[in-house]
Amino acid sequence: MKNTISTIQEQKKKGEKISMLTAYDYSTAKLMDEAGVNTLLVGDSLGMTMLGYEDTLSVTMEDMIHHTAAVSRGAKNAFVIADMPFMSYQTSVYDAVVNAGRLMKEGRANAVKLEGGVTVCPQIKAISECSIPVVAHLGMTPQSVNVFGGFKVQGKDEAAALKLIQDAIEIEKAGACMVVLECVPKKLAGYISSVLSIPTIGIGAGAGCDGQVLVYQDMLAMFSDFTPKFVKKFADVGDVMKEAFTEFINEIQSGQFPADEHSFKVNDETDYEKLAQKLKS
Repeated sequence: MKNTISTIQEQKKKGEKISMLTAYDYSTAKLMDEAGVNTLLVGDSLGMTMLGYEDTLSVTMEDMIHHTAAVSRGAKNAFVIADMPFMSYQTSVYDAVVNAGRLMKEGRANAVKLEGGVTVCPQIKAISECSIPVVAHLGMTPQSVNVFGGFKVQGKDEAAALKLIQDAIEIEKAGACMVVLECVPKKLAGYISSVLSIPTIGIGAGAGCDGQVLVYQDMLAMFSDFTPKFVKKFADVGDVMKEAFTEFINEIQSGQFPADEHSFKVNDETDYEKLAQKLKS
């Protein structure tokens, strides 16, 4: 069954946990979709995991549209959310609406995601009023890494916690249909989840959230530059891949690959040297 905003919100009402993974290409999205993942996030984390940037700030609208379109083609049932990249919505409400529309029209996303609380409520309201579902993102917002001074837990003291609660309430009022809570103390994230009617998706925010998201390269041990504390490795796919690549190299060098079963045969009686003589005549 196709996952929609309505089915995801119904999961929250029923107390059924929501699954979300990042996806950046057709084949991976197809596998996740077939496994039954509820929501796929085309995160601007692709800047680090796919493009090799140090952070997410260099990701462009063209990058996001390209990858979102690929994921959307692979996801038949999963709900596809596309990140709005840095400076695609902060500059003005107009820019936010135009760029959100591009992600929906050209990327075929089902919703867009942007970072921030009260300060981006005008953008959330305007985008939502254009019938584009908006997912908010609070806590450790990677596009603000330079303000935070690194990837750090947010909401640790009372003032910061109160600010997060206020932001959460205001983004819901503005029209957000869902919110990602990143690197937030689990008790605070649980409280925010209880006071909001929209689903909360945690990443490093404890089990009290309505759902969980991970970067798929992290949970499959495919990205080794660094591993956040909140990541659980569900499989060592990175090691399996490297072993397969090494075996591929060795079999080429030994002549073991390709074998006869990997080759095509036609008329083995053909004398190609004699055939080639015709080129000279």
